[in-house]
Order: sequence, then C-alpha cells, then structure tokens
Amino acid sequence: MPKFIEDRTFPYTAQQMFDLVADVKEYPNFLPWCIGARLYNIKEEDFYADLIIGFKVFRERFTSHVMLSDGKIEIDYVKGPLQYLHNLWEFEDLPEGGSTLHFEVDFEFKNKIFQKMVGGLFTEAVHRMVASFEARAEELYAKG
Repeated sequence: MPKFIEDRTFPYTAQQMFDLVADVKEYPNFLPWCIGARLYNIKEEDFYADLIIGFKVFRERFTSHVMLSDGKIEIDYVKGPLQYLHNLWEFEDLPEGGSTLHFEVDFEFKNKIFQKMVGGLFTEAVHRMVASFEARAEELYAKG
C-alpha cells in the first residue's frame, strides 16, 4: 500500500553504491532498526536474506530474495509479517562524475491495523533509511 520513489545524486560511482547496497550482511552496522542479517543460498546473481528488524517491543524477521544485475538490485519478499514487498535500487554513472540512484519501495502489511499505524511513519522511515546509506557511503568512500 505505501509506495515511495526517490531519485538522488551521489558523488560516488554507481559501482560503489551498488556494492554498498548489495552488502546486506553489513546492514546491522548502519541501518536504523536492523538488528540482524543472515544470507544464504548465495550465488553470483542472487541470494536470500533474513533481516531482523527491531524497534522498542516490535521485532520481526523478514525473508527476501535479492537479485543483482548490472547497476540494479531488486528485492522481493518471501516470508514475514508482510502481504508483499518489492524494492528496487538502480544506479547509473554520471558523465561529470558521481552517480544517480533511482529507489522504489512498495509494501503492505498483513495486519491492516498495523498498516494504518505504520503508514504515517513510512515516509519518514524510508527517508531515514536512504540517509543511512548515504552516510555509510560517505564513511566508506569520501576518504579516497
């Protein structure tokens, strides 16, 4: 139900940003509310990930299928408290340097009451998540 689309420009290469987002095992180190990550069935072009998301008394495990291709990461929901989830990250180098990000996330909770409660916080949470990736990129790449 909530859907969020954002386009951003970064001073880092598309490959750097792609590598950052694809490194799901590192999410608990910088992503708000992510307290655990486990990857399995890892292949060159895809893998499955269990993320544990926690906030106050709320704690849930989400299983997703992560698909990697040239400059694009797609994430589809497999199991957890959602009805569905689709997430897309597309990176492209800019001729003058840096890169662009096209980001989309669309999901719906199974529990309609919870959906209404979270709906108002959704945009703020997604902005915070994208900002966390940006801060992580600065931490990793700005020195070089």
